[in-house]
Amino acid sequence: MAVDIATFSPERPAASIRTWLGLAVLALPTALLGLDVTLLYLALPALAADLRPSSTQALWIMDAYGFMIAGSLITMGSVGDRIGRRKLLMIGGIAFAAASVLAAYATTPEMLIFARAVLGVAGATLMPSTLALISNMFAVPAQRALAIGIWATMFAVGMAAGPLVGGLLLERFWWGSAFLVALPVVAILIVAGPLLLPEYRDPAGGRLDLTSVALSLLAILPGIYALKEVAKYGIDLRTVLAFTGSIVFAATFVRRQLRLGDPLLDVRLFSNRAFTVALVILLFGLVSVGGTMLLVTQYLQLVSGFSPLIAGAWMGPPALMMFLAGIAAPLIARRISPGLVVGTALAFSAAGYVLLTIVAPNSGVGLLITGFSLAYLGLGTIAALGTDLVIGTAPPEKAGSASAMSEMVQELGIALGVAVLGSLTTFIYRREILTKLPSGLAASQSDAIADGLATTSAIQDTLPAGVLKQAQDAFVSGLNGAAIVAALITSVLAVLSIVALRHVGTGDSHVRP
Repeated sequence: MAVDIATFSPERPAASIRTWLGLAVLALPTALLGLDVTLLYLALPALAADLRPSSTQALWIMDAYGFMIAGSLITMGSVGDRIGRRKLLMIGGIAFAAASVLAAYATTPEMLIFARAVLGVAGATLMPSTLALISNMFAVPAQRALAIGIWATMFAVGMAAGPLVGGLLLERFWWGSAFLVALPVVAILIVAGPLLLPEYRDPAGGRLDLTSVALSLLAILPGIYALKEVAKYGIDLRTVLAFTGSIVFAATFVRRQLRLGDPLLDVRLFSNRAFTVALVILLFGLVSVGGTMLLVTQYLQLVSGFSPLIAGAWMGPPALMMFLAGIAAPLIARRISPGLVVGTALAFSAAGYVLLTIVAPNSGVGLLITGFSLAYLGLGTIAALGTDLVIGTAPPEKAGSASAMSEMVQELGIALGVAVLGSLTTFIYRREILTKLPSGLAASQSDAIADGLATTSAIQDTLPAGVLKQAQDAFVSGLNGAAIVAALITSVLAVLSIVALRHVGTGDSHVRP
């Protein structure tokens, strides 16, 4: 039975044991998506050796999911408000499991890219549903902040377990087994969800405006495509047209939302400074993390030469740092301004990225893991407190839309990080390696080497001595360059958080005078 959330009073009692058990159920899809991130990163070298994707296809395999989830989140958040958030969660879980099977048995790069895109659409139903349900289930601000902190932390649990689970799977099975982890998780969700989760929907929700749905996709996807192409190939007519079209459709979308009585996205939420600043911090904070995460996992396997299992074990300390930050940040923010907590954590993250700028091929993994652990400290903090600032701003009946915005900017940030920082690394790599290639290489060998370190490693037995080492050096230079950009972005975000959020109180997200 759907609950009319508009009738809830501010004096609603504290959460019951059943409510906290419901939170445990909602943590499952969150942990699953955390698993999905690190499992795929570790599987990329094995995947590349099997499917032989080009560097462009490899990037699309990585970020097709993020792009599609970012493009679909606004729609799915609004759909959940209308049809019921628990119902959408159940539908999305089944779709996610089906798409995971398709990805696991993909036989070509194109098939895997398609499966990842379908996973993105399915994933777009999961995250806003879980966040919106949390905001409805936990009426007490302090409890809601803690619940969202636990929710965000479960993403870190998934990321922490992902490398170890993925390493064990890849040691014994083929790369597609990494996708099949979704099946038992979804099975538990489907069984336990109806038993422990109440249903919520906006009783005043009208019909879904399909024109707004189309405009939201046309506003987001061309812009993402243009950013990806500019980062890789520079500005040309296609990217100019894509950027222009994205801006035009975005303006049309906003204008339509302001006119509608029941908009797909309530853009008036942006009038709240805490809401807007929190979204900016989430977006660009995830740009930094998303790009460097892929590069760090590649360094561990392709430069340090670790097996997937050992590489996964090395990713444990950063994920543990994120876990601790996600739990501790909401508790600390009860006594200290959330803006100061987030800003301080981001300052540590910036220091971590600075350490990554001096990593060398022979520096060992200690420096790499220390730097990335500091980066994850900031990630755990902004995922917990930034998300609560966004959700706490919205009225209960708009929780789905606010959750969708929060998740959209995070997924978009990861996808843009992979695309932009990954493309920057590729640009630096090619600039260095193409000046060092020995003469006499076959055209196919030269093309493979120029394509990236993964393809170079796949054909290393056919290459002259020293070429692989040159490719590793060029890749690390690219990693250093990406870390410089990440450090600059994160430093700006630290200052923004301390200045713009200094008067915001935790759990309520309202600016105090």
